[in-house]
Amino acid sequence: MTRIVALRCEYAQNPLGIDCEYPRFYWRLESSQRGTRQSAYQILVASSPEALAERTSLLWDSGKVHSEHSTHIAYAGPSLQSRQRVWWQVRIWDEQGQISDYSEPAWWEMGLLQRDDWRGQWMVVPEPEQAAAHFSPHLAQQSGVLAEEIERWQYIQAEFDEKARPCPMVRKEFRVGAGLKQARVYATARGLYLLSLNGQRVGDDYFRPGWTDYHQRLQYQTYDVTSLLVPGENALGVILGDGWYRGVMSWLGQRNFYGQAVQALVQLELEYSDGSREVVVSDESWKTATGALQYSDMLMGEAYDARLEQPGWNQAGFDEAHWQAVTIQPLDATLLVAQYGPGVQKVAELTPQQIRELQPGTYLVDLGQNMVGWMRLRVTGPAGTTVQLRFGEMLQSDGTLYTENLRTARATDLYTLKGGGEEVYEPHFTFHGFRYVEVTGYPGQLTNEHITGIVVQTPTPPTGSLLSSNAMLNQLVHNIEWGQRGNFLEVPTDCPQRDERLGWMGDAQIFARTATYNADVAAFFTRWLSDVADAQSPEGWLPNIVPSIIDPKAGAPAWADAGIIVPWTLYLAYGDTRLLARQYTSMTRWLEFLVEANPDGRWRKRRNGGGEGQWDFGDWLSIEAETPKDVVADAFFAHSAALLAKIARVLGREDDAMRYDKLFARIQTAFQTSHITSDGRVAGETQTGYVLALRFGLMPEALRPIAAQHLVEDIQRRGGHLSTGFVGVAHLLPALTENGRVDVAYQLLLKDTFPSWGYSIRHGATTIWERWDGWTAEKGFQTPLMNSFNHYSFGSVGEWLYRYAAGIETQEMPEAAFKQSILRPFPDPSLQRLRAVYDSIHGRIVSAWAYEESTFTWQIELPPNTTAAVYVPAAPGALINGQEAQVLREEGITFVRREENAAVYTVQAGHYQFMVSM
Repeated sequence: MTRIVALRCEYAQNPLGIDCEYPRFYWRLESSQRGTRQSAYQILVASSPEALAERTSLLWDSGKVHSEHSTHIAYAGPSLQSRQRVWWQVRIWDEQGQISDYSEPAWWEMGLLQRDDWRGQWMVVPEPEQAAAHFSPHLAQQSGVLAEEIERWQYIQAEFDEKARPCPMVRKEFRVGAGLKQARVYATARGLYLLSLNGQRVGDDYFRPGWTDYHQRLQYQTYDVTSLLVPGENALGVILGDGWYRGVMSWLGQRNFYGQAVQALVQLELEYSDGSREVVVSDESWKTATGALQYSDMLMGEAYDARLEQPGWNQAGFDEAHWQAVTIQPLDATLLVAQYGPGVQKVAELTPQQIRELQPGTYLVDLGQNMVGWMRLRVTGPAGTTVQLRFGEMLQSDGTLYTENLRTARATDLYTLKGGGEEVYEPHFTFHGFRYVEVTGYPGQLTNEHITGIVVQTPTPPTGSLLSSNAMLNQLVHNIEWGQRGNFLEVPTDCPQRDERLGWMGDAQIFARTATYNADVAAFFTRWLSDVADAQSPEGWLPNIVPSIIDPKAGAPAWADAGIIVPWTLYLAYGDTRLLARQYTSMTRWLEFLVEANPDGRWRKRRNGGGEGQWDFGDWLSIEAETPKDVVADAFFAHSAALLAKIARVLGREDDAMRYDKLFARIQTAFQTSHITSDGRVAGETQTGYVLALRFGLMPEALRPIAAQHLVEDIQRRGGHLSTGFVGVAHLLPALTENGRVDVAYQLLLKDTFPSWGYSIRHGATTIWERWDGWTAEKGFQTPLMNSFNHYSFGSVGEWLYRYAAGIETQEMPEAAFKQSILRPFPDPSLQRLRAVYDSIHGRIVSAWAYEESTFTWQIELPPNTTAAVYVPAAPGALINGQEAQVLREEGITFVRREENAAVYTVQAGHYQFMVSM
């Protein structure tokens, strides 16, 4: 029996408050039978579950559609209205024409689609008086850091102290009549907001409304608050924080980047059983004051004085006589958009692995894992006692907290007790990247019962898991996953701890394919790519950072190219052609911007706004190898042209595809003329130069074996070590594997001497480091000017683990998104066992192989409604399941051809095992 499961709409399960006019449907099939395939589907859409069940008054009936597609099926019924909840279900016909039961119903609800749906106005609060500053400074002179730089860091922190202000609160009481049917609140802020109703928090997300370019798009959130309301008097409360809107941004100490004053917009809509409606909106009737939250900043941390709490301020009956009235600004709803995808949420809690008392009243807490979030503190003590929490990723050689690499980010939280019993504190509008916490001023003995690590991120459901017989490799997979978890917070950031935390485009494109294996990042990246388009200049250039707050100039090679690479990556993983179409203008404008200035196919102009400079990164943070920046630039110029030709072809734009094919050929010729010698050497003779030429189709076919050998020789000259930086690392092992040297790829993967992935793991890393030499036994810490210990770029090796070691890959056309998979592992005896699981958009794919004496065993699983080209690793003459490759006969398996080191089959959905006798 075939079951229909995992119904989603716009990548979400039962999304509330969306503004997509024609949202798309997704479902998966479950079956115990091999070869199960959908041959047709029927979708029903109705305005209520009753109408859906009775099949009456349907909004849309797709009818029987002969198609295998179960993803990206767009709603095609009548236009939907603001606030409308819509119910849907689907049934399918299988490969034998048998019809399934209808799925369980699912739903989605529209947000506010028209500007005149908004009746509230912006509430502007008076600027509070300066907050009290009672933290402990911790900047220190470090070796390798100029005194001028330390002075600048101290100046930025001092300026923050001068300008820090308490977080304002606003409140409104209102009355709810009898017969309430449902209630929705629509809210946003310029700044961050925390919304409550009758003293209870609304929603489980943080840092609302999220981070976009607030000058171009501002998200609002929709919440079902029916259960929080009571008949009679009720109260709404909002706390506002600076956040990205006006808080400290980046190492430059920028403040007020998007605006000067924090503001709130709230609209509560009440619907009664008799059909009547009431609306409570943000207007001049709301009152404001400050309270315990003295300041809260993303980079600097938070100060909370519980003695200044105003109990009951967000509940009905509170005496607000001493509160001030807010002022009002008219609302222009043009920039308001519904939130797409989930907001930041708590995803885990960590118990300390060790607590040491450094000196009386000062404790060092080790959580055992470099994480992103904050600490929950439980404390009992006298009123006025202040507990200070300082956060860091590493320890000094003497066992004390290392914080110099945070630069200007203070990363310190302060809690002042009100006294009178146990108090529980968590910060409101800040987060930190850390493994260790220094706790000072705690009254009593600090134990595990008193302090807990709260891990937060933008939720991206895990989709991949990989386990092998090698403990170091398993830890590497763990570190990659935690690096992604810590840096996927609203935007794909570079690092979560220091005064940066920005959406660097190069890091994102380098890691994007790994990210799609680790987790469902479809909604996360889809929303961020809107920010990428927003950041594009009228001339067509794309920046290095999105949202763009630092470098208002054309982006660097491999960084700005994320505007093409990431959409293509999402197409491969999820088959999202609507996204490609949405981003197409942005992609073509970027490439045409380059072509106009570089008609000879060499990217020399409009790099970093037109010249060489600090923003032209090359192979960033390579180790003892300097790849010429011209090589990197020309390689990515070619790569973007090749990808855009593919994208145009997917979208049916054949004329454009041919034009970009010709552009690629022109750049390819220029690259070969400028950078490749007759004996297959690439200018600069670095590993990155070779792998880019090999992977991007720039090396002449006849020279590929020679170039691959040059690459291997460079690795051997370095004692079997890599030298690639951000740009080259993702392509290093694939280039070796594709050119017949998978043995060298495994040697690099499993090495644990410097520089290597294993070196950091051998020295305790639980996330990916920014630099290969972030810390070494010989030299200690690298310069604190740039030394993050949670930076996912070098974790892009995860793509190779899934695509090559496990062999889980998708065809590109005509069916991407693992509808037609390619299962082609590249095993090596240096690793005895490996098992990879990937929950694709169509369902679970498994590839598990093992060496046992003279037998190689490979187990695979394909989800229903998919097929795969399966390459069974087998040398000529080897037996597969006791038979010659071409005569293997088994249900669901069809022999295709024999290759030198593999037998190729077409395989239907189901579970299979191949045993190869060597």
